[in-house]
Amino acid sequence: MKPPNPKPLGPIPPGFAAIDGELAIGGCKASDLAAEMGTPLFVYARDRLTERVAALRAAMPTRLAIHYAVKANPFEPVLRHLAPLVDGFDIASGGELAIVQAAGIDPARVSFAGPGKRDAELEAAIAAGVTLNCESEGEADRTLAISARLGKAPRMAIRVNPDFDLKGSGMKMGGGAKQFGVDEDRVPALARRLIAAGVEWRGFHIFAGSQALSAEAIIDTQAQTIALAARLAEESGAALLHCNLGGGFGIPYFPGDTPVDIAAIGAALGDRFADLPEVLRETRFCIELGRYLAGESGVYLTRIVDRKESHGEVFLVTDGGLHHQLAASGNFGTVVRRNYPSAIATRFGAEPGEEASIVGCLCTPLDRLADKGHFPRAEVGDLVAVFCAGAYGASASPAQFLGQGPATEVLV
Repeated sequence: MKPPNPKPLGPIPPGFAAIDGELAIGGCKASDLAAEMGTPLFVYARDRLTERVAALRAAMPTRLAIHYAVKANPFEPVLRHLAPLVDGFDIASGGELAIVQAAGIDPARVSFAGPGKRDAELEAAIAAGVTLNCESEGEADRTLAISARLGKAPRMAIRVNPDFDLKGSGMKMGGGAKQFGVDEDRVPALARRLIAAGVEWRGFHIFAGSQALSAEAIIDTQAQTIALAARLAEESGAALLHCNLGGGFGIPYFPGDTPVDIAAIGAALGDRFADLPEVLRETRFCIELGRYLAGESGVYLTRIVDRKESHGEVFLVTDGGLHHQLAASGNFGTVVRRNYPSAIATRFGAEPGEEASIVGCLCTPLDRLADKGHFPRAEVGDLVAVFCAGAYGASASPAQFLGQGPATEVLV
C-alpha cells in the first residue's frame, strides 16, 4: 500500500446525528431508508427545511419577503412543504410552471425569469397570472403581442443586468455582457414603454450572482442593488411596487468553507431599509434563494457494490455516481476538483482508518464522488452519504447517461 496522503473532505452540515452507529436523516437510519426505498436515493429532511427558513426569517428584516428558487430542487413534496413557509416561488421554465401548478401553488405567488422564454411559455405564464421578469426588448415585444391576442394584461417586471456583480460568487449573473436581463442603461425606456402599453407593472429583478459565502460581499451588492433600483425607478417615472434583490447566499461545500453570516446581512439590510429614498418607501422587497434553503437538507445515499485495489489505492465502487451528483463529481462548473462532504453512512462517527476514493458505476474516470478521502474501512453493502445534496443534485445531473436512470427521491 502507498503511504496515506488523504485529501480533505468538505464540512458535513451541522445537525446530523447517529442512531446505532449509523447516519440518521430526519430521525430515520440510513439503512432503514435504503431498505425501504432502494439505492441510489436522495433523502430530504423536512425539519431541516423548516429550520432553515425560520432561521433566515429571524435574521432578516420583517419587511423582506423570502422566495424559493424552484430550479434548486423542484421535487414536488419539497415544494408542498415550503409553500406555507415562504412568500413566493421563482421559476425558470414552462416546465417549472407546470410543476408548481401541480404542487397546488397559486401562480400569483410565482415569478418567471430566464433568457430564452418561448412563446408557449409566455402564453402559459400570462394566462396563469405569473409575473414575467422580462429579459430583453424582443421578449417584451412578444409578450405584448401574446397578451393582446389573449386579451389579458401581463404582469411584468424587468430583469436588470447591473454594471456590478457579486464579488466572490460562484456564478456571476450580472456585470458586463450577459445573456441575462436588460442592460441597466436601457431599462428606464423599456419600463416606460411597458407601463404605457398597459401591463400590470411589477418592478425590477436584479440578480448579480450566486453561491457567495462572504457576508461583506452580499451586503455591498445589496446596497448597490437598492441604489440602482432607486435610480431606475426615478428615471422610469413610476412607483416601484416590487424589487427582487436576487439571492447569492451560498453554503459550505469544500474544505475551508464557512457558513455565510446571515445575521450580519440582515442587520445591514435592516439599516438600509430604515433609510430608503422616497421613491422606495412603499416598495416591497424580496430575496430569492434556492441552494441556501434546500441544499443542506439533502443527503445522497449510494451503496458500495465492490471494493477493489489498484496500484495500492482503494476504490469503493457504488451503485450511484455523477449521473445523479454531477456537482459532487466536480463536473458542474468546478475549475479545481475538491471533495464534497461525504461519509460512510453505515459507520457514521467511526474513526477513519484508510484512504479511499469513492467512485460511481459509470464507464468514465470523471465518475468520482470522493477523491482519496480519509474514511472508516468500508465493505461491500455499506452505504455512502454525500451531503449538501438538496440542491442541484437530482434535477441538475444527467440521469439518463449510459442508461442508468434517475435516483429515487423522498422527503422524510
